[in-house]
Amino acid sequence: MYDKDGKGIANASSSRYKLYCIGCGPGDPMLLTLKALDVLNHCNVIFAPTSREGRESMALNIVKPLIESRIKSREVEVKSLIFPMVKDKGRLADVWRGNADEIAMVCLKGNLVAYLCVGDPSLYSTFTYIYRELSSRYPEIEVEIVPGIASFTSFASQAKMNLVEGEQIMAIVPACYDLERVRRIVSSCDTIVFLKDGRYFDDVIRIVREHMPDYAYVAIAQDVGSEGQVINMTRLKDIDTSKVSKYFSMLVVKREHQHKLQQQQHSNSNNNNSSDCRIDVARDKE
Repeated sequence: MYDKDGKGIANASSSRYKLYCIGCGPGDPMLLTLKALDVLNHCNVIFAPTSREGRESMALNIVKPLIESRIKSREVEVKSLIFPMVKDKGRLADVWRGNADEIAMVCLKGNLVAYLCVGDPSLYSTFTYIYRELSSRYPEIEVEIVPGIASFTSFASQAKMNLVEGEQIMAIVPACYDLERVRRIVSSCDTIVFLKDGRYFDDVIRIVREHMPDYAYVAIAQDVGSEGQVINMTRLKDIDTSKVSKYFSMLVVKREHQHKLQQQQHSNSNNNNSSDCRIDVARDKE
C-alpha cells in the first residue's frame, strides 16, 4: 500500500511520534486489512495486550503468521501489556495509566509503534482506555486507528445472515447480568447480538421468547474466528436450552417480520400446493 507520493502508508506520517492501533479482526489473518499489514511490515515495536502474565495474546496470535520472520530476525520487538480481568475501578485506572506510560516512553524514543486489538478498536477494546490516557497526557504522540473486521460481521457473513435492513434496529449486548435491561433491549430492537455471556443463556432465551415470535432467527456461534468455529442456525421455537452449549462466543437473535414470513409461506404453498409450510433455515434466504 502506498500514498500519493509512493511512500508506504506507515512511513507517510508528518508527526515525529506515531502510534498505530491495529484492528486485527476476528481471528483469520487473511481478514486483516492491507493498511494493517503495511503497518506491521514497517513498525519496529508491537504492543500486544493479554489478560495475565505468561498468557498468549489473542491479537498477536492472529497476526503472528504474517510477521513471524520479522520477529525471528528481530526487525520488530514484541512487548506484552497486561490488562487483568478485574472489576476494581481503581486498580484498572492504575493499569491503564501504567500501560499508556509504557507505550508513550517507546513512542517518544522515535520508534514506529503498533498496538494490537482483536476485532475492531472501536468496539469494547482495551485501546479505548489507552487512548484516553495518551490524548490527555501525551498530546505530542499522533495516534492513528486502523479499523478491523468485527467478530459479529464476520460471523454474519459466514452464516449468510442479513443482520439488519431498511429501518431495522440492531443492539449489541456485551453482558447479560442486568436482565431488566436485556428485556428492554429485546422488546425494542429487531436484531440483538449477545457477546460471550453463556451463564445467562436460559434467562436470555426466556426473555427473547417473551418479546419475539417463535419464527425469529437464532444463530449460535462457538469459537468465532478459530479453526474450530461452529455455527448453528435455527428458529426460536426449536431451541432446546438443555441441549445447547452455554459456552457460546456469540448469540444472534433476529426478529422475522410477519409480512416476510407470510410471503415465504405463500410462495412455498404455491410451490407445494399446501398451506402447511415449515421454513427450513438452511434454504431460507433474505
